[in-house]
Amino acid sequence: MVLIDTHAHIYAEEFVNDRQEMIDRVRVSGVNKVLMPGIDSTTHAEMLKLEDSYPGLCLAMMGLHPCSVKENYLDELAIVESHLEARKFVAIGEIGLDFYWDLSFKEQQFAAFHRQTALARQYGLPIVIHSRNSTDECIELVSSHQDGRLKGVFHCFSGTVSQAKQIIDLGFFLGIGGVLTFKNAGLDRVMEEIDLRAVVLETDSPYLAPVPYRGKRNEPAYTSYVAEKLALVKKLDIAEIASITTANAQELFGV
Repeated sequence: MVLIDTHAHIYAEEFVNDRQEMIDRVRVSGVNKVLMPGIDSTTHAEMLKLEDSYPGLCLAMMGLHPCSVKENYLDELAIVESHLEARKFVAIGEIGLDFYWDLSFKEQQFAAFHRQTALARQYGLPIVIHSRNSTDECIELVSSHQDGRLKGVFHCFSGTVSQAKQIIDLGFFLGIGGVLTFKNAGLDRVMEEIDLRAVVLETDSPYLAPVPYRGKRNEPAYTSYVAEKLALVKKLDIAEIASITTANAQELFGV
């Protein structure tokens, strides 16, 4: 069984004391690729260093996270563009909108999202979308850019069946992680209605650890718990879940 964790911040400081042990657990878990989304210029170097240290296993994206969109967002976007000009990445991400914490830079979040989506079309790369409390707005923005060439994933999807179908109709995938295992989240009922051909697996490590690790630090080795829950929801063997979602990730990210 081969799995791909399509979204993990394993360069984060939460792993500073046992990163090698965490990587060792990844290698024996069935996860053979860990895709790392960018956040901002304070973490790009550590992310790229990790990619260099574990070639073929850790693969970097490049992007400006919406929570990092501040007064200097144009400078941050310039840094993103310089990285994209210098080398190949698996995706542009993590980009999008976050209307949960602070709406002070809402207009700038939209501007950064538009710009990075345009960059994805320019470089022929998928986008990885953060859409906390903003799923409808993200769907609308993607729709405005979709010309048949844009592709990507709505990371950490936890929306409705209607939203899921709108996203799939746009040619995008749903990133499904630990929330699927949460008892009262309701995502299991949504996934009953969703075609597996539109699903990729993720952990969002170190956040949102699945049951039985909920509340603790997440890590890519826990991707199998998401796959197990999805197998129960879809009444399929976990090997089939792994096969379909891994093929989806390979198609989307070219890995």
